Amino acid sequence: MDTLSQFKNELEAEYHTTRKFFETYPDEKNEYAPHEKSMKLMPLATHIAEIFEWPNTMLKTSDLDFGSGDYQPKRLSNKEDLLQALDQNFKSGKEALENANENDLNGTWALKNNGQELAKWTKYESIRHALNQITHHRAQLGVYYRLNDIPLPGSYGPSADYQGF
Repeated sequence: MDTLSQFKNELEAEYHTTRKFFETYPDEKNEYAPHEKSMKLMPLATHIAEIFEWPNTMLKTSDLDFGSGDYQPKRLSNKEDLLQALDQNFKSGKEALENANENDLNGTWALKNNGQELAKWTKYESIRHALNQITHHRAQLGVYYRLNDIPLPGSYGPSADYQGF
């Protein structure tokens, strides 16, 4: 089984679907959130774009410690920056998968906060989790769009707004 090729193909498919969503991103709604506990629209979209880089980070490191200050979410302000970040992060994630070997997926990777381990997976499981996060958060983005009467592109088939694949 060529897991890395499958991951690369899935990352690419998710990239194309996400790019369709970002191409309709409404700059005037950056601060929109459907609820006080919800992330605002631009930080949510930025987070989705950043996830495309995660295979690179996961394959090259053993953990990410939020408390160390090494990770700071990007602060984007418009659709053009969002699309550029998506493209760059996809390229980085895809190249990491292309340059890895199957044994690289056996190592472990952890999320930490000030040294406290929050979650730990194999690198395979970490990348699988990242791909799931793209789908999860893009679905959130779709809800935000729907609540603002922004037509939804199809994800895995037609949407109510676009009947084509």
